[in-house]
Amino acid sequence: MSARAPLTVADLARLAAVAAEATDPRVVFAAADRLVAAAIGHRLFTVTGVHHATQEVERLYTSDPVAYPVGGRKSKRNTDWGRIVLAEGRVFVAATPEEVRRHFADHARLAGLGIGAILNVPITAGGCVRGVMNVSHQAGWFTAEDVERGRVIAGLLAAAFLVAAPAAAPAP
Repeated sequence: MSARAPLTVADLARLAAVAAEATDPRVVFAAADRLVAAAIGHRLFTVTGVHHATQEVERLYTSDPVAYPVGGRKSKRNTDWGRIVLAEGRVFVAATPEEVRRHFADHARLAGLGIGAILNVPITAGGCVRGVMNVSHQAGWFTAEDVERGRVIAGLLAAAFLVAAPAAAPAP
C-alpha cells in the first residue's frame, strides 16, 4: 500500500471554507477530490446526487469524465447497496473484485480501470441522504482509517447540495 498524506485540521478547514463560499457545487467536489486523492488515494472519484423517487443516483462530479461522465445514472432500487447507503445512510465498502462484481453492474468497466475496491460514503443533510461520495481504488486498498477520513470529508460536502442543481438536492 502506498503512504497516505496526513489529514489535518488545516486540510479540513480549507475544504470547509470552500464549501461555505462556493456557489457552484463542482468547486466543492473538486476540492474534495484533491483532498481525497492525497489523504485516502483513488483511481476514480465521483460524487452522485440521489433521486429518492426512482432510487437512482446521478453523477454530479467525476475525476474521469471519459470513462464516467457527469450525468450518468444508476438504478439502486431493490439492491443491498441501495438499502445500506441510500435508505440506512451507512458507509459501504466493497474490498475485493468479487464484492465489486456482486454489487456493481459496471464491474467490467471498473476492472478495466484497475479498480477492485470501492468506498461509498453517504452525504447526509437534514436527516436525508442527499448524495454519495464514491472513492474507487485497487483491491484491498481501503483501511478502517480511510472509512473514517471519508466520513469526515463527505460531511463537509453536505453544504454543496444546498446550492446544487435541483436533481442533486431532492428530499425524500
